[in-house]
Amino acid sequence: MDFIHFLSSHMLDPALGGKRLYKNVVAQAVHAEAVGYRGVGIPEHHLLNILLIPAPLQMAVKIAAHTKRILLVTSVCQLPIRDMRIFAGEAVQAQALCDGRLMLGVGKGAFGFETARFGVAIENTKPQFEEDLKLLEALLTREEVSWESPRYSFPPLTIMPRPEDPIPLMVAVMNPAGIEAAAKAGYHVQTTPLGGSHQQLLDQVSAFARGRAAAGRSLDTRLSLQRGMFLVANEREKRHIAERAWTYYKSFDNVFGGPGIVDSGIIRPLPRSQTVEELAANLLLCGKQEMIDRLAVYGDLGIDEVLTTSNFGQDEQMTLDMMSRFAEEVMPHFRTRKQAA
Repeated sequence: MDFIHFLSSHMLDPALGGKRLYKNVVAQAVHAEAVGYRGVGIPEHHLLNILLIPAPLQMAVKIAAHTKRILLVTSVCQLPIRDMRIFAGEAVQAQALCDGRLMLGVGKGAFGFETARFGVAIENTKPQFEEDLKLLEALLTREEVSWESPRYSFPPLTIMPRPEDPIPLMVAVMNPAGIEAAAKAGYHVQTTPLGGSHQQLLDQVSAFARGRAAAGRSLDTRLSLQRGMFLVANEREKRHIAERAWTYYKSFDNVFGGPGIVDSGIIRPLPRSQTVEELAANLLLCGKQEMIDRLAVYGDLGIDEVLTTSNFGQDEQMTLDMMSRFAEEVMPHFRTRKQAA
């Protein structure tokens, strides 16, 4: 099982500023390569002070210029707010500038506040995403493409330049039926149970296995699981990270399925019914042995990689130090398991 470090980019304190925010993001990516992560995940969000990377392909190119090996995974580009004819060309350019290390993770969008400001109601994102994905893949794999639908109507055109390296597509989806369909179609899949039960995770993993088996052809596709986690050094650090995560989710919950109350770009933190202790139990906030034991469950289920979300707004050096400990104390265990398998 491999590990991707998710580049959470929050301005919970607006005084941080964009220059410092993105300097920290690049520093985490460089550190991820240095200590041995397989890659980094790059989010996309707009108009808000959490997960704030409006141009993920641009960020991928920046990181590629400072690294040599790591995979650069967009996690994820929101298709319904884009024109696929423009986006396909941008993706080809980014892959060329990233020396073939780009994995194009795509999704429908998760924050109704955000998509609505771009003219797409959240309830319309799913059907629009399904069309966008088909069109994007056609533009990336076929020389001439024409299209006729209520949203797109154009005669044959060719995206230039043509891709010289394959651009693998990863689809972000939580619903088991959607996971099964994506796996059957040959896409890599990124999923998460969020705060759901272990049974929900089992259903997601089973759906991926069914879809890949139903494809009727050999597929080298991967299932990636996004999980909030932090390898803590002691109980004091665990409490500190839990409190930071609890503060972060006061904003996240507001825009993810919540009312979407935003004041001049700053999400208004809302009260949470879940306690700090309950949240800590749902996340992987633990020491070495417990972390290994809990991650081993994912490996045994057949999950290929874990997208580790470890930044909840704590001090930047604390994040870098944790990444080093995780790489030294936890990741070697799973390399051994992988080689043994």
